[in-house]
Amino acid sequence: MRNFNRYLCIFLLFFSLNTMFSQKGNFEIKDGHFFLNGKPFTIYSGEMHYPRIPSEYWKHRMQMMKAMGLNTVTTYVFWNYHEEAPGKWNFSGEKNLQKFIKTAQEVGLYVIIRPGPYVCAEWEFGGYPWWLQKNKDLEIRRDNKSFLEECNKYIHQLAKQIVPLQINNGGPVIMVQAENEFGSYAAQRKDIPLEEHRKYSHKIKEMLLKNGISVPLFTSDGSSLFKGGSIEGALPTANGESDIDVLKKSINEYNGGKGPYMVAEYYPGWLDHWAEPFVKVSTEEVVKQTKLYIENGISFNYYMIHGGTNFGFTSGANYDKDHDIQPDLTSYDYNAPISEAGWATSKYNALREIFQKINKHTLPDVPKPIKVITIPAIEFSKVSCLFDLTDHQKPLISDKPLTFEDLNFGNGYMLYRRKFDKDQKGKLEIKGLRDYANIYINGKWKGEMNRIHKKYDLDLEIKSGDRLEILVENMGRVNYGAEIVHNLKGIISPVKMNGIEMVGNWEMLPLPFDTFPKHHFKSKDIADHSPVIQEAEFTLDETGDTFLDMRNFGKGIVFINGKNAGRYWSTAGPQQTLYIPGVWLKKGKNLIQIFEQIEFHSTISSIDHPILDQLMK
Repeated sequence: MRNFNRYLCIFLLFFSLNTMFSQKGNFEIKDGHFFLNGKPFTIYSGEMHYPRIPSEYWKHRMQMMKAMGLNTVTTYVFWNYHEEAPGKWNFSGEKNLQKFIKTAQEVGLYVIIRPGPYVCAEWEFGGYPWWLQKNKDLEIRRDNKSFLEECNKYIHQLAKQIVPLQINNGGPVIMVQAENEFGSYAAQRKDIPLEEHRKYSHKIKEMLLKNGISVPLFTSDGSSLFKGGSIEGALPTANGESDIDVLKKSINEYNGGKGPYMVAEYYPGWLDHWAEPFVKVSTEEVVKQTKLYIENGISFNYYMIHGGTNFGFTSGANYDKDHDIQPDLTSYDYNAPISEAGWATSKYNALREIFQKINKHTLPDVPKPIKVITIPAIEFSKVSCLFDLTDHQKPLISDKPLTFEDLNFGNGYMLYRRKFDKDQKGKLEIKGLRDYANIYINGKWKGEMNRIHKKYDLDLEIKSGDRLEILVENMGRVNYGAEIVHNLKGIISPVKMNGIEMVGNWEMLPLPFDTFPKHHFKSKDIADHSPVIQEAEFTLDETGDTFLDMRNFGKGIVFINGKNAGRYWSTAGPQQTLYIPGVWLKKGKNLIQIFEQIEFHSTISSIDHPILDQLMK
């Protein structure tokens, strides 16, 4: 009987928890305020993006947020993360959006969804699938039939994931954003009439509604950009606005003279680019602004509360006239209150003190950080020049260099080759380089070109019978601004020698590195600056998070047990380590594989902390 009573109590406990989590609620905007289940509610949110964090760590990071005093988690949804190929959708495993939302509910956080379709986010192509560019009738972010058809397919798939988890259906989702920062785009694209811009953004709103989104909608723009970015029927919110009077005035103008007042992106840190200093925002500044928002009843979302990592080829890039392109780091640490590896920073602790003072109850204990290990020197037992692999592959042939998109792949590398039947001496020019290239003659390195430093030419001497090789890397498509519509990769314009276009007999070998290439390693001396593929096994007695020390390497990518940990560019910086989640490692044998473009090194080890601010160039 005692056992029966115990089981009955357990059953009733689980039943009550399940009832509580599935109970239908209500979130609404009324009389200039947010109301949650009939009571005034202020949103204290933090942004984190589930693709940037291993799913095993989602709960830990959310518990960190809860322990800091936040009540909501906000996430972008990246279209290109879920549509892996045209019509091939994946919301399972690491991409299980519903699991992320349910985990938030389990922790006690409400959820705000920002589905775009455009998201920015320092993410490859602002979240758009690269192949949209293959349709010549399609123009993104515009009232364009072909584009809107693709948007509707995406929103239909997305809605199937989030509609069942809206608060009125028993889930934690309280708001959904329509488009994203469209006001800035409208301001930059003055070649398009404002009426057309607004027609497009309102169609995105209608798609969300028709596909079942019933929680309040909102827009997110700089406070001076509401004219192009606001949408009738959606709450305007102001990104980055620190002045309370300006915030209220801007929202009042586009929301019937009343609130609620919300900053959908308050920046406690900032984004970072390769070959530029790591940006830091002081704790004092963040504390001061947080207090100001709280004292004035302003809802806000920390962008980012926890950044995570741009694993694989997911990082995007900015564009400006001085650099052409500014590729984003693999680390998305963002100088956020919760570090890339999920650690509480001094910024986190200071903010927790503020939220504890306004909270009636004692905040939960801060979760312990994930264990960190260090890996001693691993010697690479298998090493080979990349050309040993590519020399045995059948190339595609064209009169002119073709783009990644022409050859139907989106990310990674492309090797362009061409043999010469007469001597040539002078300036090799590739103005259409996208984005970084090493140049070789007969396998010997001659120099680099890169879009970051606007270096598009190289002096060369070529003999009859020589083979020119150009190894091109896509460093991430532009994710912000008017240049987002110009995002082809590879070589996108004629290659010239002394001003004369080189036509005929171009060979192309796509190297997508979606998986690490299989090959037969050859043991031989590696020439200086050769592109190298290398591999080693290593054994672990325990697992934990760690940081690969890439300071002796040059530029490339690392795979751990088959997972692409992302890019490194140690000769540029400022990032000098790669974060490796402990859940990617195994007790016993593990496999590390590296593609190194310029600085071969025979050993690698890890350290117990990140190095993100060591600029080399």
